[in-house]
Amino acid sequence: MEANIHQEQSSEFRKKHPPGLYLLFATEAWERFSYYGMRAILVLYLTATAINGGLGADKTTAISLYGTFTSAVYLTPIIGGYLTDRFLPRRTAITIGGVLMALGNFSIFLHQSMGALYLGLALLIIGNGFFKPNISTIVGELYHINDPKRDGAFTIFYMGVNLGAFVAPLVVGLMDYRYGFLTAAIGMVVGQVLFNTLGNKYLGDIGKESAKKVQEHTQTVSKAPLTKQEVRRTIAIVILAIIVIAFWTAFEQAGSSLTLFTEENIDRHLGDFIIPTEWFQSLNSLFIMLLAPVMSMLWFKLSQTKNGDFKTPTKMGMGLITVGLGFLVLIPATVMVGDDSQVRVNMLFMVFTYFLHTLAELMISPVGLSMVSRLSPLKLTSVLMGVWLASSAVANKLASVLATYTQSLGYFDIFGLIGIVTIVLGVIVLFVSKPIAKLME
Repeated sequence: MEANIHQEQSSEFRKKHPPGLYLLFATEAWERFSYYGMRAILVLYLTATAINGGLGADKTTAISLYGTFTSAVYLTPIIGGYLTDRFLPRRTAITIGGVLMALGNFSIFLHQSMGALYLGLALLIIGNGFFKPNISTIVGELYHINDPKRDGAFTIFYMGVNLGAFVAPLVVGLMDYRYGFLTAAIGMVVGQVLFNTLGNKYLGDIGKESAKKVQEHTQTVSKAPLTKQEVRRTIAIVILAIIVIAFWTAFEQAGSSLTLFTEENIDRHLGDFIIPTEWFQSLNSLFIMLLAPVMSMLWFKLSQTKNGDFKTPTKMGMGLITVGLGFLVLIPATVMVGDDSQVRVNMLFMVFTYFLHTLAELMISPVGLSMVSRLSPLKLTSVLMGVWLASSAVANKLASVLATYTQSLGYFDIFGLIGIVTIVLGVIVLFVSKPIAKLME
């Protein structure tokens, strides 16, 4: 059924992006508003004293809990992907996930306690497992496999991710922590209302059936073994998922060590106004909204040249090098701070770091989502999307472990280690990009 929709609309899709992309853009924007609004204040909420509206946890405990949560958020999509590949329609799964995430934020708002926090985080983790792999997969289903606009479409979709992520810290940074969680819950509800009222109009029948039923409609035998080509492509996806663990381990310092470094050591004065620490987490999203159209156009223009676009592994190697450079930018700042917790350094250090991290993210994340949706065997699409997201699960926990060491070893050692390791790994990936690209065919 979905294949027929693609055939009927193929000529239109060659000319412009389908309107369904922008509905998914809006749905993801509100979901990311919810997630990043909560993420921006989670460590600060945990470490703030009760009189300041927090739970009074020590920094090491707060970073560890933050890492466990963000890790689990990216692990449950494997289960959600499995269920939708076999039983649940993707659009139903997105709705279930959205409702659970709204309830999760609302429970944290209702009661200021560790018990309410654990309940809320559990609901957010489960809900995300249903939501995350399926909305990305539906984006891929809007396009033909060889449509040159696919990478650009995922980059545009990624702007939706970052529109929500940009606005959320700015909003919740101006209110008490509890009401920040309430705002995140409201954002999730708005997104679901849009998705469920406009889905039939702009998505047609896409996502209304499980992958297993789609295969039956197209007379594909779901129990047939994978072809050699499908096996090679699956191996390539798994290899790249392992490689990007290093990237996400570096990138996900944003919610923990970079937030604490900003709070403790960045001069946040802008005249008489003190910039809230949460606002710095909006820099990444701001840069993505500015740079995503440029990168989308760049990938498309390169695809029209004689040599073609960069291969996916090449882009990922470049991304690893760039994220490493972002941490090396902070090394002079950590030297200036030294052991004196009273020293504050210019905020441009952090601004430039987030700029480089954004460039790196655009070389890896939307490109990776496009690759998985394009190369995955139909019966494994959601599972492999879950595997791709699971690389972030491992990375988030590694990121929190590294971040806790900033409290004992210091920021200089940890930021320097992350920078050097990611740059070296990026260079290695560039050298092996051709054999990986051959697996992808």
